Amino acid sequence: MASIETIRAICLVGISLGVALGGGCGFRLEPDPEFMASRGQLPENTVVESTGAAPTGEERGGVDASPARASVGDPQVRVLSEMEFTRPAVIDRLMVMATSDVAQVRANAIEGLERAGARAEPVVALALRDENPGVRSVAASVAGRAKLVDLEPTLRGLLADESPFVRASTIGALNAMGRSADPSELSEMLLNARNSRLRSHAAFVLGELGDSSAVPLLKQARAMPIRNASEVERRLVRLQIAEALVKLGEGDSIDSIRAALYPARPEELEATALAVQIIGQVRDRGSIDQLIYLSDDGSDRVMPAEVRLAVAGALARMGMTEGGFLADEYRENTNEAVRAQAAVVYGRTGRAENLPKLRLMLQDSSELVRVAAASGALDLLSGGAQADAGR
Repeated sequence: MASIETIRAICLVGISLGVALGGGCGFRLEPDPEFMASRGQLPENTVVESTGAAPTGEERGGVDASPARASVGDPQVRVLSEMEFTRPAVIDRLMVMATSDVAQVRANAIEGLERAGARAEPVVALALRDENPGVRSVAASVAGRAKLVDLEPTLRGLLADESPFVRASTIGALNAMGRSADPSELSEMLLNARNSRLRSHAAFVLGELGDSSAVPLLKQARAMPIRNASEVERRLVRLQIAEALVKLGEGDSIDSIRAALYPARPEELEATALAVQIIGQVRDRGSIDQLIYLSDDGSDRVMPAEVRLAVAGALARMGMTEGGFLADEYRENTNEAVRAQAAVVYGRTGRAENLPKLRLMLQDSSELVRVAAASGALDLLSGGAQADAGR
């Protein structure tokens, strides 16, 4: 799920144009050219290509070199002192990043600004007119979740956007604000879209709407064959449908999500990462022991960094905020996507001792890591973990 919850639907969304899972775990994720929606930092809309390579110890997240730092002459990288490292300063940093030349960074910054509430409104308003449909989609979702009701007229215009992803996000946003928006197009997307990622996104939005009348539609979609899609893409669609059903009161659907925690082949790891994030999203405490097992580096089959970090984030959503040690393992990883995910985990934990680590990561050579560090810091400084665990 599109906030850092929607930077997936998926690390998560998240990311896709969002933070993507990188190599080093036997598979490679390619960004979807149109849409990025993540929850946490795992991408929801991605295509997996198996490399056929088994993960080595280093590939599972070993650190063999510290990442370089960017020039402090860049206003996005200027070193903040401990006294300056405050919530307003972090919001300012994210607002600068939301004007990046890189669409992926703009989208991630907008997602991170959800915790800023009304202060983010001017930046979100600009993003709703962004040339990139992924950025517009994320901005619409953030506007809805942050209840930026003054943006309703602009959102109404996006109901006719050329991108179906943007239209779907806008329907969800308006309903999240308590404003009416006809959800019927979501049914067409879910049942008939040729793009499996669009089906996934439609299912996610239907689950977020909270209307149990969508349950028969979702069950119909679950039973339908999904043509023109790989087996991995079909699994992702069905996981999104299962999540929507759980959110709408169909508790038995959690079983199919739990089943995805145990991949038989490297190409199934993306579904595992998505299942982990969903479990955190719906706060399935019955899966806690399974999640802890997945994060254990002493087990017979060590999961890749992306899955272990997703576990830490999911557990934090359920009030178990001790997962910062996993982020410690990966914050200097040579893969920028893994470092970015570690920054998000630090934010999820809500623990003050992780603030100095995030302050240091704001100087990373990668703009994607810097935006993740700023988002994580705002999450932590806004009490995100405690707020989510209490929902």
